[in-house]
Amino acid sequence: MTALYPAGTARPATAAGPAGPVTGPAPTTELTTELTTELITDEEAFAALAPAWGRLFRRCAAATPFQSHAWLHSWWLSYGRRGRLRLLVVRAGPELVAVAPLMLVRRPWPALVPLGGAISDYTDVLLDDTDDGRVAGALTEALAVAARTALVDFREVRPGGAVERVYDRWPGPRRTVGDSLCLELPAVPMEELIARLPSGKPGQRVRAKLRRLAALGVRRRTVDPEEVDAALGRLLELHRLQWQGRKVTDEHLRPRFREHLVRAAGRMVRSGNAVVTEFLVDGEVLGVDLTLLSGSMAGGYLYGAHPSLRERKADVAVMLLEACAEHSGDGQRGTLSLLRGDEPYKHHWRPERVVNRRLLMARRRTAPLLTAALGDATARQRGRELLHRWRERGGQSAGGAEVRPKRAAR
Repeated sequence: MTALYPAGTARPATAAGPAGPVTGPAPTTELTTELTTELITDEEAFAALAPAWGRLFRRCAAATPFQSHAWLHSWWLSYGRRGRLRLLVVRAGPELVAVAPLMLVRRPWPALVPLGGAISDYTDVLLDDTDDGRVAGALTEALAVAARTALVDFREVRPGGAVERVYDRWPGPRRTVGDSLCLELPAVPMEELIARLPSGKPGQRVRAKLRRLAALGVRRRTVDPEEVDAALGRLLELHRLQWQGRKVTDEHLRPRFREHLVRAAGRMVRSGNAVVTEFLVDGEVLGVDLTLLSGSMAGGYLYGAHPSLRERKADVAVMLLEACAEHSGDGQRGTLSLLRGDEPYKHHWRPERVVNRRLLMARRRTAPLLTAALGDATARQRGRELLHRWRERGGQSAGGAEVRPKRAAR
């Protein structure tokens, strides 16, 4: 179902709340057409948004690859639940100028949460960069109406995310808490990443590892769009092999994850929002990497490496970073993200620590839900701190298992 509402009109109750006003004037100084706000709950309408969504994605500098239509629509097909889709879109005339990709959940309390789930490292809305504040205001008011009986809970928001413009305008109770840690490098060529290391042995060791890869005959090739499906099949099989006998993220072994990854990555490669790289020795594929791209970011998402690479003393982390830097170090992207996780190997590169944010927004009647969410977040953070201290005292190493549903620890 798609509901369309002109600016300044009232609309009927949504599945998450009763009637209320929708917003206001034109989205930018350049656009003079009337704003309309839509609540989309139909999967076919979601699919049909792809062209307009793609144009808006390119006009939103804060967007990460996880806000692309290919990623989120594919995720919904694999993980969504019928009747729960809640897409809020704002148009200026025929053009899309804002999207909040959400779904309704019932547990542990009623909430509107972003699409993408645990397998997405960042969540956000899309807002046109030319907006002077009116589109953000329109989206905020529409979201407040849609969430009248539910909490709005944005997990894993990267600092500077577009949804912060909604949060700043939110009319009711709101709170921000820390979420996952991400580690980030500048998007520069490999030589510049090496130059960031302390002078002396650290840089020498990396160059020695690169020479070792060359001596082993490791070469890489970028996979063509028509070969992506087969290459990702090899990636997942190699991923399974590299973690054989150790604790692996179960989701990576499930058919729904495979279906999502192949479906999303194929479209993203064709649109320039992903690159699949194969690593070959003597013509045999021994490694495959999936790097996701947006206008401002490159992020290594998932890889598979045959155990024989380690047996040959190939440094897989260096091999992957060199490939990722090649795709990000073109001067157009500002960030090479190592994505979520505090694995020790990442710190060798002297990355910046960037903590994602969790933005909680409620109406006055749903303030108790916000209080409950804050209490739950505090308890979980306390548990993580205790676990970290236990590991520091000699408990089980975090490196003994694949702890994130994405690029694993090396």
